Amino acid sequence: MAENKGTVCVTGGTGFIGSWLIMRLLQHGYTVRTTIRPDPEGKSRDISFLTNLPRASEKLRIFHADLNQPDIFHVAHPVDIYDKIPEETATKRAVDAALGILMACLASKTVKRVVHTSSVAAVVASGNVQPAVDESSWSDIEYYRSLKRIGISYVAAKTKTEKAVLEFSEKFGLDVVALNPSLVMGPFICPSLPASVAFGLTMIFGNKDQYKHLEKTDLVHIDDVASAHIHLFENPSAKGRYICSSDELSLIQMSEFLSAKYPDFQIPTKESLQGIDQGYKVCSLSSKKLLDSGFRYKYGLDDMFDGAIQRCREKGVL
Repeated sequence: MAENKGTVCVTGGTGFIGSWLIMRLLQHGYTVRTTIRPDPEGKSRDISFLTNLPRASEKLRIFHADLNQPDIFHVAHPVDIYDKIPEETATKRAVDAALGILMACLASKTVKRVVHTSSVAAVVASGNVQPAVDESSWSDIEYYRSLKRIGISYVAAKTKTEKAVLEFSEKFGLDVVALNPSLVMGPFICPSLPASVAFGLTMIFGNKDQYKHLEKTDLVHIDDVASAHIHLFENPSAKGRYICSSDELSLIQMSEFLSAKYPDFQIPTKESLQGIDQGYKVCSLSSKKLLDSGFRYKYGLDDMFDGAIQRCREKGVL
């Protein structure tokens, strides 16, 4: 394994994806500089889960902002599935933050590539009736709003931010690649329960009012997401958007899978779930572009749920 692969910057280092990506970058031999948001109450944040990582003492530096580096992984983005932040506020914050980072990258004249973490939320809500969609699909915010479902703030912010990032890239010639992961599951090293993991474990937690949002769930393991970031960063021919999603489960399939694998939990039976309809058709996702670039998924559903549940138990959440 190479020991000196250069310096990169990861925004949002305390988050689910950001922290796991930092861990993997350090293991790959990169020197990592990460940015974190200050505590809203002005308190000192516990970042020992980052500083205690292997190689962190030599190869990790933590800042509130530091963009004068050769390459950027722009991961930072709050996951607001339940619309706690108004749509306009969430979108403005996300777009302004992303463009601010890109302008700083451009001004530095040292940044060679930016890997932007987007989401399939910017892909799937298009109203497209095709069986599967690829990177050419964009979510239609007004269509999604008309469905009156949760997550409009997240869908709008992710869609508008990714469009703004790619438009900036094309206009100013900055090398930007976007990764669009589906629901990210698996173990986590960040202190709090990630929103995506909590949502993926809806049936485990017994959140009955959320079952209707599981009519079809696309999933991917956190380690595959981190590996895809590094793969796209290291692949000089990578261009544009890349969907990252390895598995999908219908509502009934999730019930059957969880019931068979985790009999100790009270999983809703498929009979009790009959008639639940989320109200619109969700297309399947195609990862063909990512796979054609040479990437391979290493993890499946067993790994995703085993890792998530084990970590939740260690944290006392389950």
